[in-house]
Amino acid sequence: MHKLKGIAIVLSILSVVYFTNALGEEREIKLNNLFSLLKKTNDTTLAFEVEMEIWKIWSTHPSKENLTELLAMGSFLMSENRLEKAYGIFSEVIKSDPLWAEAWNKRATVLYLLGRYQESQNDINIVLKLEEKHFGALAGQGLVQKELKNYDKAINSYKEVQKIYPSMQAPKIMIPILQQLIDTEFI
Repeated sequence: MHKLKGIAIVLSILSVVYFTNALGEEREIKLNNLFSLLKKTNDTTLAFEVEMEIWKIWSTHPSKENLTELLAMGSFLMSENRLEKAYGIFSEVIKSDPLWAEAWNKRATVLYLLGRYQESQNDINIVLKLEEKHFGALAGQGLVQKELKNYDKAINSYKEVQKIYPSMQAPKIMIPILQQLIDTEFI
């Protein structure tokens, strides 16, 4: 009887691991399909809908609902300009799951809003290691690099965004502005 109980526990653990891996694979397949559509479409309305679906996936923790809720609470606090409190929540989420790219991305955003640009860039670097197609982090990197007066790096970030999300408006607006900043430096 004792042996059966042990086997039941092992099977239970294995089923959770399998279920989590299956969800992870399903999530990746869905993201890949959405990114493919985002890259191909010229319809800005469809592109926006696809973008929102990607953000929904990114903002939902793959296995821990409480972390999704904490991320949402931090995002709300950020929208209320309660940046230090949001920073603390995002840091708590990162501590709970350092492999969740969106927690790092949200904290990078707060750091940018706090004017802590290099720290923001450090978090963006982690986001991009975890999710190389994170167009939000790449666009954010463009803003951070602009503030750090690394205009060429900012332009390169926006060019990377365009490869992933060709109809995104931020690169179309920011690249000419950044190019003008480079040109005026040499006058």
